[in-house]
Amino acid sequence: MVKSDLHNPEVSDNDVMPKHVAIIMDGNGRWAQQKGKLRTFGHKAGVDAVRASVRYARTNGIQSLTLFAFSSENWNRPEEEVGVLMDLFSLVLNSEVKRMKKNGVRLKVIGDTSKFDDKLVAKIEKAEALTAENSDLVLNIAANYGGRWDIVNACKSIVADVSDKTISPHEITEELFSKHVSTEGLPELDLLIRTGGEHRISNFLLWQCAYAELYFSQTLWPDFDEAEFDKATACFTSRQRRFGLTGEQVTNESQD
Repeated sequence: MVKSDLHNPEVSDNDVMPKHVAIIMDGNGRWAQQKGKLRTFGHKAGVDAVRASVRYARTNGIQSLTLFAFSSENWNRPEEEVGVLMDLFSLVLNSEVKRMKKNGVRLKVIGDTSKFDDKLVAKIEKAEALTAENSDLVLNIAANYGGRWDIVNACKSIVADVSDKTISPHEITEELFSKHVSTEGLPELDLLIRTGGEHRISNFLLWQCAYAELYFSQTLWPDFDEAEFDKATACFTSRQRRFGLTGEQVTNESQD
């Protein structure tokens, strides 16, 4: 693993660094308001934080980075703000996809894209196809995404398979269910970060969060740089992940 100069060398071990990190990118609007600007100014500034997070993930051997860009509830925001977010998504796809292709980043958009206009859907599909062979980092953009939607969508898919007799009800397990959610094929979620000082997960990756470590940062998203990301992963590597075992069991297993 290529170690970041920022990271503590005592804990920057490939065995303990998270393989899959998700981030709720919160605080764009408040960041802009603190500067006397419109909320939309903060969303545009947040693009630099996305670049920094992708750069940090690639440098530190994180395999998958999932960013919560637009929730299914965000449609209820002011129409102008929603319009700016959609335009910004389209512009970023145009400006960043070649860079992702060059840097080995595979783009995947997770969420219900049926509510997006045809031009945006076409751009998403083109970007996904262009980066499909990349393997250094999988960048998942959760757009029009909700954790409950993800679970319901998985249930519908499984019910369809049962109806088609592809599977039988007694074959439904947690492992099978995980193959029907939007993050299928990716490593288990290790670390969920939320910026902006709030302490909730806001209907994000509900199934995937079962054993994820949670980290809440006071930093507003446009100010979340590589140093802030490093603080989150350093906190992660300092924790003992027990998965239902006792601390003594985990310690004994690690010594075997």
